[in-house]
Amino acid sequence: MQKLNTVSSWQMTALFTAYITGSAIVWIPAPLTGAAKNAAWVSLWLASGIGMLVLACVLYLHRKYPELTFVEYSELTFGRMVTAIIAVPYLIMLLLMLSNIVIGISQFFNSTMMRETPSYVFHLLTLLTAAMTVRAGIEVMSRMFILLLAAVFFFSFSVLLLCLPSYRPELLLPVFQHGFKQTLFGAYQTWGFPYAEIILFSTLLPFVRRDQRQHLGKFMFIALLFNGISLSLVILCTIMALGPMAATVKFSLFELARLVDVADIIQRIESVISIGLIAASYMKATIVLFMLNEAISRLLRLQDENILIFPTTFLSFLLTMTMYQNELEFNERVTAEWPLIITLFGVVPNLMVILVTAFKDRRGKIRKA
Repeated sequence: MQKLNTVSSWQMTALFTAYITGSAIVWIPAPLTGAAKNAAWVSLWLASGIGMLVLACVLYLHRKYPELTFVEYSELTFGRMVTAIIAVPYLIMLLLMLSNIVIGISQFFNSTMMRETPSYVFHLLTLLTAAMTVRAGIEVMSRMFILLLAAVFFFSFSVLLLCLPSYRPELLLPVFQHGFKQTLFGAYQTWGFPYAEIILFSTLLPFVRRDQRQHLGKFMFIALLFNGISLSLVILCTIMALGPMAATVKFSLFELARLVDVADIIQRIESVISIGLIAASYMKATIVLFMLNEAISRLLRLQDENILIFPTTFLSFLLTMTMYQNELEFNERVTAEWPLIITLFGVVPNLMVILVTAFKDRRGKIRKA
């Protein structure tokens, strides 16, 4: 890591916001409403509450190892051999995550605006753009993403406001019409994406400038709270506007944008919101590619961290073309299997490091006493 390639706590918070809200604001509302119905917002806050605990774990490890990433403090804790065993599924998981995000972008295009364009066109363009952004460095990423985030939230909240005449609050009731079991299933889905993924963000925290780290935790918790509020608003507004149909649409914000009709002047703005949604997913794909490249570089102890960006991008491109036979298979694996994968290969290894670190600290204090 080059010393000049660092960011402030505000810039890191912007990256964190793009990471947890990016593709989530596109994909989460519709399947979550389909799983938990009117209680989707309850499921979201249950998962978000656990996400707060995950963020606390990430910040704890960052305080203990401020200059190290997951791969490096795993080597310090378990040794190089054990770390290599843990890191292989960890890297595969990041690669799958990147490929899933890119596939999601192509599905959005093919389902809404460009139905006849082959999906590999979107895969290739998205991955190439992400790769060139990663090569530019984390400081360039953070500055650009602040502007993109502002555009994404402006477009999103504008759509929610313009749809006010379509809202019917009575459609929010009853909340638990299908029992609490469905609410827990919705929380399980949302836990895997995006809140369990917070644990992977520890790879980026060493890039925060030393004199900026004292406020990082507070800013990140505020960003996570803002994420929960934003996703909740989208879910609630979708239910109030579409009622039972909210569980059947694929892209909630896009469908809400199609309802906008203000004085026969502001109409057909779904193409505008589409740009924001695509930018949101692109930001997350770029961050995941950066984390994957960083983890591989630290594991292999490479001097040039940019050398594997394009080979990794090409590998991800091949996966996007071969991983799933159809859209149904993609949706089933992401909603049912991904929470388990991220928990086993992402959360559990970090919890093991936390337990060992806490045990060593406690034993050290006992010896001093």
